[in-house]
Amino acid sequence: MKHNLLTTTTIAMLLASSAYAQEAIKIGVLTPLSGTYAGIGQQVRWGIDQSVEEINAAGGIAGRQIELVYEDSEANPAVAVTKAEKLFTVDNVDFLTGTVNSGATLAVGQVADRADKLIATTVSFSDAITGSGCSPNVFRVNARAGQQSEALAAWLKQEKPGAKVYYLGPDYEMGRSTVAAFRERAESVGATSTGEVFAPLDSKDYSQYFGQLRAARPDVLYTSVAGNDTVRLFTQMNDFGVSEGLTILGASGTVTAQNINAIGAAAEGFTTGVGYSVLIDSPENKAFTEAFRERNGADPDLYGADSYGLLFAYKAAVEAAGATDTDSVRAALEGLSWETPQGTKTIRAGDHQAMQPMYVVEVKNGQFTIVRSIAGEDAIGPDTCDKF
Repeated sequence: MKHNLLTTTTIAMLLASSAYAQEAIKIGVLTPLSGTYAGIGQQVRWGIDQSVEEINAAGGIAGRQIELVYEDSEANPAVAVTKAEKLFTVDNVDFLTGTVNSGATLAVGQVADRADKLIATTVSFSDAITGSGCSPNVFRVNARAGQQSEALAAWLKQEKPGAKVYYLGPDYEMGRSTVAAFRERAESVGATSTGEVFAPLDSKDYSQYFGQLRAARPDVLYTSVAGNDTVRLFTQMNDFGVSEGLTILGASGTVTAQNINAIGAAAEGFTTGVGYSVLIDSPENKAFTEAFRERNGADPDLYGADSYGLLFAYKAAVEAAGATDTDSVRAALEGLSWETPQGTKTIRAGDHQAMQPMYVVEVKNGQFTIVRSIAGEDAIGPDTCDKF
């Protein structure tokens, strides 16, 4: 009987060990599923869901399947903090992503620090996230405002030398930081700044700012509004005749596959610096876009592509570390290079910012067209993080 008892106990322990080894890796996705940025959140969800389906079908991460836990951040930092705390403490996720609003990403980064968990944004642009507000527990795999601005300023120098530029951004962290980043780069290549204004998120009437814009007499308008705000701004500018004779430049997320049809002819000529385009001519991007279209009935934009690529980086880090704990995965992510639809990305160890090729894209005849490219090492800029 003693022999049988030991055997039974041993078997039970082995079964428990096996069950633990096969336990799913839980990843929290905290993204706007409602409100002004719901379209962005939809691309995030499409990209993440597609990558998880592919990874799980190929055996998962170190033999473990990925389980996703979604929460709606409403693009609101206060809501995001509450939902992040739930994901970490109640759902006990191993890793968190999906944050869109830059203010939300910075706030959730503090929650991650307290919980000793890792997060990565695939959307937020604010330079502060991997700069003045950097954290050892926060990573960014999309291009920050400075990388976008570097590519777009190179185009501005060539196409509009000595331009007079006016700025219109959304009144929160991302809007002000993207405007500041591009203004600095534009002035460095000879442009003159003629004024700026910041509108609340979800503004319904942009015409109140058109008098200031006309009085500034710019050649170029730079804007970093996004989502449904872009539709309203561009439509109203077109209706009031403000955009006539004006070159409109903007942040990566201003005009995307999600809102270009709603903007219509008012998007014509819009130019931006981006980290992704469906026009990137590589086997990896062609395979990704084809699968994305088949799965979702729409083109991927930069949010979908960056979100898709993230979990392949996480998979590589976990398998290299042989563990999912924070310290091990953090160390494996630092300096990691991996292949994405955009090309090779590398996470800079000093600030956790991904380096990648950048592109200048213009809307011509209602379609996005790549007009310039810049190497990742030329666009990333200096490491200004001093927190770790």
